[in-house]
Amino acid sequence: MSQRESLTGRAVTAMAVGAVTLASLVAGSPAATAATGQAQASVKWSSCPTYSDDVIRTLVVSDEQLRKFRALLGRMECGTVSAPLDYRKPRGRQITIAITRVKAADRKHRLGSLALNPGGPGGAGYLFPLQIASMNQANAKLNDRYDLIGFDPRGVGYSTKVSCPAMGGQAPEPGPLTEAAAKRTYDSGVANNKACGSSDPAFLGQLTTLNSARDLDRVRIALGERKLNFLGISWGTWLGAVYRSTFPGSVGRMFLDSVSPVHFRLDDFEDGHAAGSERNFGRMAAWIAKRNDTYGLGTTAQEVRTKVVALRRAYDENPKHYSDWEMVADGATVAMLAIQSAPDWPQVAQAFKEMQDEGDTAPPALKKLMNQGPQTPPAADAPERFNPTTGQAVFCNEDPSRLGFSDAWATYQRRLEDNPVTGRASGFSAQCAGWPLPVQKIKVKRTGGSLVLSGHRYESVSLYEWTKQMHAAIGGTIFTVDDDVHGSVLRVPSCAAKLVSYFNTGRIDSGCDGTPVPEN
Repeated sequence: MSQRESLTGRAVTAMAVGAVTLASLVAGSPAATAATGQAQASVKWSSCPTYSDDVIRTLVVSDEQLRKFRALLGRMECGTVSAPLDYRKPRGRQITIAITRVKAADRKHRLGSLALNPGGPGGAGYLFPLQIASMNQANAKLNDRYDLIGFDPRGVGYSTKVSCPAMGGQAPEPGPLTEAAAKRTYDSGVANNKACGSSDPAFLGQLTTLNSARDLDRVRIALGERKLNFLGISWGTWLGAVYRSTFPGSVGRMFLDSVSPVHFRLDDFEDGHAAGSERNFGRMAAWIAKRNDTYGLGTTAQEVRTKVVALRRAYDENPKHYSDWEMVADGATVAMLAIQSAPDWPQVAQAFKEMQDEGDTAPPALKKLMNQGPQTPPAADAPERFNPTTGQAVFCNEDPSRLGFSDAWATYQRRLEDNPVTGRASGFSAQCAGWPLPVQKIKVKRTGGSLVLSGHRYESVSLYEWTKQMHAAIGGTIFTVDDDVHGSVLRVPSCAAKLVSYFNTGRIDSGCDGTPVPEN
């Protein structure tokens, strides 16, 4: 696990769009469904997998939520829907899409089916309905009037998938990245991408957001629904935008939380994330400055910023090898602390304070944030939570940048200069360089219908500006969450209650407070 993954507990979401020209037919009509290979879909229902309590806990289900999760698991139905691997060849190779259904509790007042996607690309959604509905009482009400539909997108989890050869690479040395080390990283990435993309191009080339949207409409037909309602988070917002653009006649109510950019390029996405992180650090610095008596990092946001920049430079000049910690702390570690969202600010500020000391042991706050400790390997029967092959394939099939080394190195250097506090958190990246399959693109479009775009005012993973850009492109209503936490609506009961009310009534107000900033 990388420092970034262990510290943040989340991966920066790759948000991409699918490819292939949209059909000019009205989607959802019999002619359109036949033209795109959608006719004759059905669900093959079967018994559901069984899971131990320990496996369920790996899905970020607390002991308090476990009983509710088990009750929902007892009501869950499991099945598969067949779909063409290539929709241009509807009678060619077929794959299966794994789905789950938890039927609405109030059958008399049922409003339809609500498909749920947690993000990705590569994220599994098979058990997402259970994770959502057991999270809090507000979310549970989604299941009162809706059948909750989970699904693993093609290439993920229980759906048909392939695995690329292991794509290893040598970790860079601690401290500032040299151009020579970056070139080695780049060359290794190119070799890995060529090996992966060439391993099964017929399958990997069909891993796109558009094809996932087509699969989703096939699920709708198989369930016997005239319209499918949809809730998507992060990459799931791209999937939702592409779905409604491709099948406007198939979509009911749709809520998209932490909205993706309208036009995806990996380098632009990473630039946006870096700039958003640097901007949000200003909020953290102001919060720390108001608590100088506790942390001693300065009485103004500028003083705190200066202190943290100096700390980053010091750790890059002399990376710390602690006696009780296998990881090495350098300037990237400091930058990773600086990009954390508001709930972690007290621990981050404490870590900054402790990291100014010259002790041999790792600062306790830093170790806590890094979640250090024995890592329990997943059980053999644990459901897949993320498929890296699909994540890479969808990303790279839809990324037109694919930078050469010179451009990637120049972009990295500019990013460091533009973002002196947080730039080192981004790392050097040319993720899709050398990917051998063609770029596939699609433009989303305005189609009408019920749509809510939920943007988080201070977020750095999905910038609030992207919500406005998506709104200009596809319409809908903007719902503003006044926090910096990616996809937090379902985790904040007061926000979740408004989401549930929207799906029940079709109406929503302008926003909610979101995750609160800590008092101390």
